Amino acid sequence: MHKMRRRDRAAGHRDAEKLLSQCEYGVLSTVGEDGQPYGMPLSYAYKNNSLYFHSALSGHKLDNILGNPKVSFCVVGHTRVLPAEFSTEYESVIAFGTVSEVSGEEKTAALRLLVEKYSPGFIEEGLRYIEREDKVTKVLKVEIDHVTGKARR
Repeated sequence: MHKMRRRDRAAGHRDAEKLLSQCEYGVLSTVGEDGQPYGMPLSYAYKNNSLYFHSALSGHKLDNILGNPKVSFCVVGHTRVLPAEFSTEYESVIAFGTVSEVSGEEKTAALRLLVEKYSPGFIEEGLRYIEREDKVTKVLKVEIDHVTGKARR
């Protein structure tokens, strides 16, 4: 891993975890068999140093992950452009890790985390949806190996 150039803006691990827990979406970046990078925004849940997201049963993202399960995941929290300073206030996190598919109880728990995060007023409906769509949904987990946070507040 490269060392952060602006170490004065480094955010601690606790701040990085807080941001991963609170952000609405992130960008998962993979690399294809041909070396072409591919970044896609997605909904996710964070728990126990892992990111969870759902997927269809096939597609570009899955093809890339099958070829190389190492990924990066970026979230950006609060931002505010400072026009007179030619700068921006920001907070961001980049996580690096390895993707694997989860199943059984872990899959159900991850989908429940997503329902709780994105549809907290519809838990029962969400649980029925999970049961109904289970066979056409994959759940993937990024086990985080390394994380960096950066902020200018």
